Amino acid sequence: MIYWLFISGSVVTDIAANVFLEKSQGFRRKRFGFLAIAFIMLAFGLLSFAVQGIPLFIAYAVWGALSISGTALATLVLFGHTLNWISCLGLGILILSIVTMQVVS
Repeated sequence: MIYWLFISGSVVTDIAANVFLEKSQGFRRKRFGFLAIAFIMLAFGLLSFAVQGIPLFIAYAVWGALSISGTALATLVLFGHTLNWISCLGLGILILSIVTMQVVS
């Protein structure tokens, strides 16, 4: 159970890193750029703890799918980015694929 908490923390910090990366405007705003680097390092650190108890392919797939979906949602809310129906379909397929992997393994 604790390993899933590590993945959850890793997902949240990865989403934050991506938000900071967007706010850095291509590292022109260095403070946000450095925050992005720090948060992505923390995200991978937490992921490294998670893979001690969860198979790597499951942990990385779950982390990636949730991070991508969370980043899409965060940038939609915070920056007004848009998601068309194809993007939403792709995110849905991604999440469904991860759920399928989890059930089958």
